[in-house]
Amino acid sequence: MDKTLLRPDYIFESSWEVCNKVGGIYTVLSTRAKTLQDVMEDRVIFIGPDFWKEKESPYFSEDKKLFADWQKLAADEGLKVRVGRWTVPGSPIAILVDFNPYFEIKNDIYTWLWEKYQVDSLHAYGDYDEASMFSYAAALVVESLYNWIAQGNPSSLKVIYHANEWMCGLGALYINNKLPQIGTIFTTHATSIGRSIAGNMKPLYDYLFAYNGDQMAEELNMQSKHSIEKQTALHVDCFTTVSDITANECKELLDKPVDVVLPNGFDNSFVPQVAATFTKKRKAARKRLLEVANALLGEQLDDDTLIISTSGRYEFRNKGIDVFLEAMNRLLRDKDLKKKVVAFIEVPGWVGEPRKDLQERLQKMQCAKSTPIFDAPLEVPQVTHWLHNMSHDNVLGMMKYYDMHNRKDEQVKVIFLPCYLDGKDGILNMTYYDVVLGNDLCIYPSYYEPWGYTPLEAIAFKVPCITTDLAGFGLWANTVFGKYGELEDGVKVIHRTDYNYSEVADAIKDSVAAFSNYTKKQVDTARKNADALSKKALWSEFIKYYEEAYDIALRKAEERKNK
Repeated sequence: MDKTLLRPDYIFESSWEVCNKVGGIYTVLSTRAKTLQDVMEDRVIFIGPDFWKEKESPYFSEDKKLFADWQKLAADEGLKVRVGRWTVPGSPIAILVDFNPYFEIKNDIYTWLWEKYQVDSLHAYGDYDEASMFSYAAALVVESLYNWIAQGNPSSLKVIYHANEWMCGLGALYINNKLPQIGTIFTTHATSIGRSIAGNMKPLYDYLFAYNGDQMAEELNMQSKHSIEKQTALHVDCFTTVSDITANECKELLDKPVDVVLPNGFDNSFVPQVAATFTKKRKAARKRLLEVANALLGEQLDDDTLIISTSGRYEFRNKGIDVFLEAMNRLLRDKDLKKKVVAFIEVPGWVGEPRKDLQERLQKMQCAKSTPIFDAPLEVPQVTHWLHNMSHDNVLGMMKYYDMHNRKDEQVKVIFLPCYLDGKDGILNMTYYDVVLGNDLCIYPSYYEPWGYTPLEAIAFKVPCITTDLAGFGLWANTVFGKYGELEDGVKVIHRTDYNYSEVADAIKDSVAAFSNYTKKQVDTARKNADALSKKALWSEFIKYYEEAYDIALRKAEERKNK
């Protein structure tokens, strides 16, 4: 690494997902924390929303001794904070802030934002106010703690404030205005307007050059989110995103090219490193998945069954759940398929409760000395939990439309697991990471995917996967391979456009059929190559891009100091 890079003495980083597990940004920050902690022990401070208040959080451990003097000062200043550690590898310092007190001055904050930066908050709705008040509170925490740390320190103290997503934009602009000596970085993990265009079934890629971000924001009622995102991008010292595909989106829709692309790395410390442990966990996952399938379907699927899955947020089109189902429907009639397939859709829906009838069957399996054989499926054998909106659910609706009822004589069975896999769902009762390594193949045919952690997680557990070149991860994999990835490489990357849905479904169908014909040696090669590729995406490989971003932001802050 070039020794001339400026390095921060402190990094403050805020996100809605600090100690708040709701999406992929949680994974980005929580896995990167250890790499930063190793270099800058306890000088990396994460700031997140305090949803837990007095209750115990599974992601946060309070420590009243940490910055004890500042905690007293913060209380005197009216800041409601809890200081402690994020319970992830590296145990970085985290500060959770209660942002509710700021709602009563919301209009004043928005007026200031308009006057200083022309951010349009008039059209705000949904989560805009909540995110903005958190962002403001996080900035006040940084201001207070920075002033406390900087006491008696020379002006040479180099500090970074890193804001993630539009939800933290307001705070970044506040720091930009009030503390110009701090270098500011803003990362958009997906542009709000790009995600909205894609989610509204409009073609995003072919017409990207012709879209006007401001105009589209008006058309899609996204003015306020787009406005804060755009103004933050324009005013911070270093504007970043997570992949080349999203960098292009930023340039076209936010009218601001990014300064650096920060690809999402990975910390594989939770992947079992001992072969015997890995094998044992894989066997346990497969056994449990097949038990659930057999109890639900009234089948006797054995370990030779091909277990495949897709997972992620419930964005039916953006995550490619629609095309996954289409592919499974076509696979039902594929003559080249040589094994039975059980395909799981592990996507949290509007879940009601675990099915009692399925729980009873699973209970009988646990109690029986020999495995009880159920020869009839349960009613609605496509879903493990009852949903609040059974008749309006996209997955169940598409399966019904295609007459996919998991019949006895069908080679391909599709099962919807519509809950968050936290180990306490009432049916599978295993965490996502304990489940994923039981798969033979994972499929993520995304239409809109700035990066794509799910395929990266799959290959870290040696599970070959299929993704597309509309996912940042898929593009990165192609770059590493120097060609379009194939299954034997560990990652198959399918070319996807605005209009080739049917070809993508066929490519998935053909790939699964081909995989069912693989010899043990071919499967082992694909698994080995998947594992090797995942090692190239570790944070130790990608942290250099962050060091470049810190340098850019600190140099701009230095220029301001010297003026």
